[in-house]
Amino acid sequence: MELIGAFLPFIAMFGIMYFLLIRPQKKQQEQVKDMLDSLAEGDSVVTIGGLHGIVDEVHETTKTVVLDCEGIYLTFDRRAIARIATKGADAVVADAEDLGTNEPTVVDEDLEA
Repeated sequence: MELIGAFLPFIAMFGIMYFLLIRPQKKQQEQVKDMLDSLAEGDSVVTIGGLHGIVDEVHETTKTVVLDCEGIYLTFDRRAIARIATKGADAVVADAEDLGTNEPTVVDEDLEA
Protein backbone atom coordinates (compact mmCIF):
# COMPACT_ATOMS: atom_id res chain seq x y z
CA MET A 1 0.00 0.00 0.00
CA GLU A 2 2.87 2.36 0.78
CA LEU A 3 4.36 1.57 -2.63
CA ILE A 4 1.21 2.74 -4.41
CA GLY A 5 1.14 5.91 -2.31
CA ALA A 6 4.77 6.63 -3.25
CA PHE A 7 4.12 6.28 -7.01
CA LEU A 8 0.77 8.10 -7.05
CA PRO A 9 2.31 11.62 -7.33
CA PHE A 10 4.46 10.48 -10.28
CA ILE A 11 1.45 8.97 -12.03
CA ALA A 12 -0.53 12.16 -11.43
CA MET A 13 2.33 14.32 -12.81
CA PHE A 14 2.55 12.14 -15.91
CA GLY A 15 -1.20 12.48 -16.46
CA ILE A 16 -1.05 16.26 -16.08
CA MET A 17 1.93 16.52 -18.44
CA TYR A 18 0.11 14.39 -21.01
CA PHE A 19 -2.98 16.60 -21.04
CA LEU A 20 -1.07 19.90 -20.88
CA LEU A 21 1.87 19.19 -23.20
CA ILE A 22 1.73 16.04 -25.28
CA ARG A 23 -1.92 15.98 -26.37
CA PRO A 24 -2.07 19.62 -27.63
CA GLN A 25 1.20 19.13 -29.52
CA LYS A 26 -0.17 16.05 -31.27
CA LYS A 27 -3.30 17.97 -32.26
CA GLN A 28 -1.19 20.79 -33.67
CA GLN A 29 0.98 18.34 -35.63
CA GLU A 30 -2.15 16.74 -37.07
CA GLN A 31 -3.51 20.14 -38.14
CA VAL A 32 -0.21 21.02 -39.87
CA LYS A 33 -0.18 17.65 -41.64
CA ASP A 34 -3.77 18.16 -42.84
CA MET A 35 -2.89 21.67 -44.05
CA LEU A 36 0.15 20.42 -45.99
CA ASP A 37 -1.84 17.53 -47.47
CA SER A 38 -4.47 19.99 -48.72
CA LEU A 39 -1.97 22.10 -50.71
CA ALA A 40 -3.07 22.51 -54.30
CA GLU A 41 -2.08 24.53 -57.34
CA GLY A 42 -3.26 28.12 -57.09
CA ASP A 43 -3.16 28.35 -53.27
CA SER A 44 -1.58 31.51 -51.92
CA VAL A 45 0.89 30.50 -49.18
CA VAL A 46 3.43 31.97 -46.76
CA THR A 47 6.69 30.13 -46.04
CA ILE A 48 8.38 29.89 -42.65
CA GLY A 49 10.79 32.57 -43.90
CA GLY A 50 7.94 34.98 -44.64
CA LEU A 51 8.02 34.64 -48.43
CA HIS A 52 4.58 34.98 -50.06
CA GLY A 53 3.83 33.07 -53.22
CA ILE A 54 1.31 31.05 -55.19
CA VAL A 55 1.66 27.28 -55.49
CA ASP A 56 2.53 26.38 -59.07
CA GLU A 57 3.29 22.66 -58.65
CA VAL A 58 3.01 20.08 -55.85
CA HIS A 59 5.28 17.03 -56.10
CA GLU A 60 3.99 14.20 -53.91
CA THR A 61 6.94 11.87 -54.51
CA THR A 62 9.66 14.36 -53.51
CA LYS A 63 7.43 16.25 -51.04
CA THR A 64 8.30 19.59 -52.64
CA VAL A 65 6.30 22.62 -53.73
CA VAL A 66 7.14 25.08 -56.52
CA LEU A 67 6.03 28.63 -55.69
CA ASP A 68 5.46 31.45 -58.15
CA CYS A 69 6.69 34.62 -56.45
CA GLU A 70 5.76 37.28 -59.01
CA GLY A 71 7.39 35.47 -61.91
CA ILE A 72 10.25 33.88 -59.97
CA TYR A 73 9.78 30.14 -59.45
CA LEU A 74 11.24 28.71 -56.25
CA THR A 75 11.22 25.11 -55.03
CA PHE A 76 10.59 24.48 -51.33
CA ASP A 77 10.17 21.45 -49.15
CA ARG A 78 6.50 21.09 -48.17
CA ARG A 79 7.44 21.50 -44.49
CA ALA A 80 8.63 25.04 -45.31
CA ILE A 81 5.03 26.19 -45.80
CA ALA A 82 3.87 27.98 -42.64
CA ARG A 83 0.27 28.67 -43.64
CA ILE A 84 -2.15 28.89 -46.52
CA ALA A 85 -3.19 32.52 -46.94
CA THR A 86 -6.01 31.88 -49.43
CA LYS A 87 -7.23 28.75 -51.17
CA GLY A 88 -7.17 28.21 -54.95
CA ALA A 89 -9.71 30.41 -56.72
CA ASP A 90 -9.55 33.09 -54.00
CA ALA A 91 -5.83 33.75 -54.58
CA VAL A 92 -5.06 37.06 -56.30
CA VAL A 93 -2.46 37.12 -59.06
CA ALA A 94 -0.93 40.54 -59.71
CA ASP A 95 -0.70 41.75 -63.29
CA ALA A 96 2.60 43.10 -64.61
CA GLU A 97 1.00 46.56 -64.93
CA ASP A 98 0.05 46.56 -61.24
CA LEU A 99 3.59 45.74 -60.09
CA GLY A 100 5.03 49.03 -61.32
CA THR A 101 8.66 49.68 -62.20
CA ASN A 102 11.96 49.88 -60.36
CA GLU A 103 12.46 53.48 -61.38
CA PRO A 104 12.21 56.15 -58.68
CA THR A 105 9.59 58.83 -59.04
CA VAL A 106 11.00 62.30 -59.62
CA VAL A 107 9.26 65.22 -57.95
CA ASP A 108 9.75 68.58 -59.57
CA GLU A 109 10.73 71.02 -56.80
CA ASP A 110 9.50 74.03 -58.80
CA LEU A 111 5.91 72.83 -58.51
CA GLU A 112 6.05 72.74 -54.70
CA ALA A 113 7.02 76.41 -54.31
